Amino acid sequence: MEIKIIVAAHKTYSMPEDKIYLPVHVGAEGKKDENGSELNLGYVKDNTGENISVKNNSFCELTGLYWAWKNLEYDYLGLAHYRRHFMLKKKSKNPFENVLSEEEANKLAQKYKVIVPEKQKYYIETLYSHYKHTHYIETLDKAGEIIGDKYPEYERFYNSVVKKRSGHMFNMFIMTKELTDSYCSWLFDILFELENRIGDMKMSAFQGRFYGRVSEILFNVWLSYQLKNGIISKKDVKAIPCIYMEKINWGRKIKSFLKAKFFHKKYESSF
Repeated sequence: MEIKIIVAAHKTYSMPEDKIYLPVHVGAEGKKDENGSELNLGYVKDNTGENISVKNNSFCELTGLYWAWKNLEYDYLGLAHYRRHFMLKKKSKNPFENVLSEEEANKLAQKYKVIVPEKQKYYIETLYSHYKHTHYIETLDKAGEIIGDKYPEYERFYNSVVKKRSGHMFNMFIMTKELTDSYCSWLFDILFELENRIGDMKMSAFQGRFYGRVSEILFNVWLSYQLKNGIISKKDVKAIPCIYMEKINWGRKIKSFLKAKFFHKKYESSF
């Protein structure tokens, strides 16, 4: 069984050593080093073969997903981030020793078709209200309109998901090739249409990365549809923890959330 988990990265960073992991330089197109030469991180680049590398400033890690979907051979495809990985249980104080191993991934793949991160819980917010407070809601609303126009069978699932207070976030998953094909075909069709409809919105570079954020919610819409229509069953899906390779600045994150919720100040950085 061939499992490929790409690790999206835009800079040199420590990487898991198991052969299932493939570090991918996302947004490689046009990147130069300090000498003006083509930037080489030592990773596979997302600007080879069929790709959308040039869109990385707004599509984030999704340019890596698109590249892997179009160019790799696999039975299962996964997406992780250089600072965020899947894990099953904590084994060590060294975070890299806790990352999902090849042996663990193979055992999971024998039982499940979809592996996702445990749900992110927002408690006092819905997915919709949290997005509205921290980002520009027009981008998510437009995505909902596109689903209604192009995929009306998904519309009620979109309306349901955005009202929930939790979801599988981070654009992370490990799925069979068949399901990956289904999801990526659906997702990128919506996002490319979103590009056409959203036009030239004036926003910061950080806020301009909204395609990657919209897709976090859309993944839950797609997954809900698959489950409800019996394409996959609950027994086919396994949620496992994520591990962060660096400490989260919870103080700044909470303060930024409160400013967004009560004073309408959008996020302008990660935490």
